[in-house]
Amino acid sequence: MKKSHLKINTHQTGRTKTALVYSSLFEQFSYGASHPFKLHRYGIALELLGAYGLLQLTGMERRDCRSVSDKQALSFHTSAYLERLKEFSASDESRADFLFGLGDADCPVFKGLYDYAALGAGATLEACRLVEEEKFTAVLSLAGGWHHAHRARASGFSYLNDAVIAINWLLERGRRIAYLDIDAHHGDGVQDAFYEDNRVLTISMHESGIYFFPGTGFEDEIGSEEGTGYTVNLPLLAHTDDPLYMRAFDEVVYPVLAAFNPDIIVAQIGADTFRTDPLTRLEITTHSYSYIMRKIQALNIPWVALGGGGYDLMNTARAWTIAWAVMNGLQLPSRLPPDFVKKIRQQGYPHTMLLDAMHWADEYDRGLALDALECTITKIKKQIFPVIIGCEMKDLL
Repeated sequence: MKKSHLKINTHQTGRTKTALVYSSLFEQFSYGASHPFKLHRYGIALELLGAYGLLQLTGMERRDCRSVSDKQALSFHTSAYLERLKEFSASDESRADFLFGLGDADCPVFKGLYDYAALGAGATLEACRLVEEEKFTAVLSLAGGWHHAHRARASGFSYLNDAVIAINWLLERGRRIAYLDIDAHHGDGVQDAFYEDNRVLTISMHESGIYFFPGTGFEDEIGSEEGTGYTVNLPLLAHTDDPLYMRAFDEVVYPVLAAFNPDIIVAQIGADTFRTDPLTRLEITTHSYSYIMRKIQALNIPWVALGGGGYDLMNTARAWTIAWAVMNGLQLPSRLPPDFVKKIRQQGYPHTMLLDAMHWADEYDRGLALDALECTITKIKKQIFPVIIGCEMKDLL
């Protein structure tokens, strides 16, 4: 696809300094053949970006990254946990330490494990550095978004919490940060890190923990101490569809983000919310995903996007392509490039469209999801809005 086929969004042409952070070293690692997290999804995404002509745009840069240092990792994680990660990383043996969450089905141990995790954290840190020090307006880190990693425990495919490490680095520089998580799984590790901190607003839209990993992220989790009101959770029932998803964003997320008015937004933009994802039961499509990317961009706040989850590889590639196009103020054709379609059909993928039509769930399931969403919105407006919208707006007067 020639670059001349891309439409420029004239409302965003002033925001053109963008960067894509990625290291080819990521594809040298593997969670194992039977693990749902496939690292070759990065290669597929880059192929689609290239097919649309999005890797050679005016005003963009491609940046490599390096691993975080021990000092940087220790800004969140414990030394005992890092030592065990390094020990297991250096061995070819099959090992486990369930105290640290290592060696189970979700977080397998493999040689080079620490190198992989530290490089992923380094990519996110580099993305935040580009925004903070080099004044990039939007940066995408494909290999970021390990939001389940805790201070001394691996969880949910996550070993080092890249977002927390990078946000801690930004806090040291006096920044106020909004962390937005639209992955299907609750961003529990990031929430725990900043639960008592009013310098970081954490917002998570996710499938409800009533029945879904990690079993957290309910409306009454709103922060504590100085951070009370600065943790926002939008748990969504299975079969939440495009219209409901956009309503949740518009009625809660957007006004809270706008009122908090952070210096930088760090967004985990996982694509496992899609209706064909094998691990989740939400029913959104690229329709609402694209809508939310445009709304984030419209805030005109510098932002970093982290790839996050996504276990249907073509959904992930399409989602990241949409996000990167929005970051660069571009509108892409709805259909995938013909040469790309031809190539992926040989791999068994039937996709022909980048942008899906709005999807509505079945009436009964949708009714349950709608009732739950309305209750959630009411609770959040009662508990959160007086803190964020009331206090933050008062400070401006």
